[in-house]
Amino acid sequence: MKNIIVIISLFSLTTQAYTQKGKLFNGKDLTGWTQHGTEKWYVENGEMVCESGPDKQYGYLSTDKSYKNFVFSVQFKQEANGNSGVFFRSDIEGIKIKGWQVEIAPLNFHTGGIYESYGRGWLIKPNPAHEKYLKPGKWNTIKIQVIGDQVTTWLNGKMMVDLKDEKIGLGEGFIALQIHDGGGIKVRWRKFKITEL
Repeated sequence: MKNIIVIISLFSLTTQAYTQKGKLFNGKDLTGWTQHGTEKWYVENGEMVCESGPDKQYGYLSTDKSYKNFVFSVQFKQEANGNSGVFFRSDIEGIKIKGWQVEIAPLNFHTGGIYESYGRGWLIKPNPAHEKYLKPGKWNTIKIQVIGDQVTTWLNGKMMVDLKDEKIGLGEGFIALQIHDGGGIKVRWRKFKITEL
C-alpha cells in the first residue's frame, strides 16, 4: 500500500513539473498584453472588451509572453457583429499578423475552425452540423489545445476540429485576440485560463 502511495505521489509531482498554469488577465487592466492597431481594447466590469474604432481596421491584443504547447480557454460573448478570433504561435508587424487563428464568428461562419493568415487560408472548418453549438449573444467557451503539430478546438464542450499540420508544429509566438476589419464589432471576454504543457 505504501509503495502505491509513493508511486502516485511521484506521478503527481512529475505531472506538475511538466505543466504550469498561468494567469492571463487580472480583471482590472491590460497588464501583460500589447495592443496593435487603433481599435478599442478596454476593461469593463471585470471583463475584457474589444470594439471597432473609427478606423474600422484589423486590431489585435497579444500576450507579452510566447506560448508553444498549451491548453487555453476563454469565455466570449458577441455583441453586434462578433467577428473575432484567437491567434496562437503568432507574430505581428504593424497590424499584419502571421500565424494561426481559431475563428470566432457569427453563427454559421465556422467558429472553432483554423485559419492561416497571410498563408494558406482555411486549414480546416468545423462540420456544418456543429455550427449550432455557438450561442449568439450569450456567453460561450472556446478551448484550444496545441501540442506539437496538433491543434484541437472545443466550443461549449463540443469538439469542433482536430488538425495535425507540420507547419504549425514549427511555429513560435504569442497568443492574440482579434478584431476583424469593417467596423461594428464588439466582443466581451472573461475567465481566461492557460496551462502550459
